[in-house]
Amino acid sequence: QVQLVESGGGLVQPGGSLRLSCAASGSGFSISTMSWYRQAPGKQRELVARITSGGSTNYADSVKGRFTISRDNAKNSVYLQMNSLKPEDTAVYYCNSQRVGRSSWGQGTQVTVSS
Repeated sequence: QVQLVESGGGLVQPGGSLRLSCAASGSGFSISTMSWYRQAPGKQRELVARITSGGSTNYADSVKGRFTISRDNAKNSVYLQMNSLKPEDTAVYYCNSQRVGRSSWGQGTQVTVSS
């Protein structure tokens, strides 16, 4: 089974930056679609960014131009570079791995954007 562990969250001021990391263990990382989701209190979990095994990316409209998802297959890791952070970006961010017949989630990492 794939195990995912997120890190890099924390408290940052508006306009600041954070880089989230997701380390995967297990087989199949290189052929998995990797995504970052987030969930704020009282809101539904939403897709933030996605990167396929071939490197194609997609972003939520709310983060386009500010966030960048990337992956390093040699390290079995996926990253989310978050720039120009806004208070509305405050949420628990989750890493997700998906391939045929399997979907895995990390435990989440808290991102708080506040003065």
